[in-house]
Amino acid sequence: MLPDKEPIVIELDIKKLMMDNIVVTSGLVILFVAIQYICFKDFDFSFWTMISGSILFAILYIVFIVLHEAFHLIGFMAFGGAPFKSLKYGLNLELGIAYATTEQPLPNHAMKKALLLPFWTTGVLPTIAGFYFNNTVLVLVGAFLIAGAVGDFAMYKELRKYPKNALVQDDPHLPKLYVYMPEEKK
Repeated sequence: MLPDKEPIVIELDIKKLMMDNIVVTSGLVILFVAIQYICFKDFDFSFWTMISGSILFAILYIVFIVLHEAFHLIGFMAFGGAPFKSLKYGLNLELGIAYATTEQPLPNHAMKKALLLPFWTTGVLPTIAGFYFNNTVLVLVGAFLIAGAVGDFAMYKELRKYPKNALVQDDPHLPKLYVYMPEEKK
């Protein structure tokens, strides 16, 4: 149950996040391809390799975006104890974003873990696998998904200002969080 006081509102600027995403994506793609080239030095730039790689990239990118949001839901349940029936998942076509949310408020420490779980599972792990198997498509998908977590990191950064036992309610429609401070003991 939420306290009766007014919450602190954390609202992200979508346009700024989109610019941050472009910058981080570009930087990671350049860095990761350079690392892969230095380590393996065997790129195949034939026409057919580029076409098949582009198709595979598009498919994996869509799959990993879906998984990114699914891992938020898993985090809400695993770290915050949110019941399955409280979870919502979908696309906001107006904002051009996929979303995962829960109607149940979570303790701040649980929300922060749920925010970063997809970064590790759909960004870092595919990147590591891409380097291990010398697979440029996986490296690039990982770079895009790591950069895709800029909004999650922005929310995480804001939540670090509040106590771990503050309650956090996710807005079901906008990239916005409501933080309810814990009752002060007298």
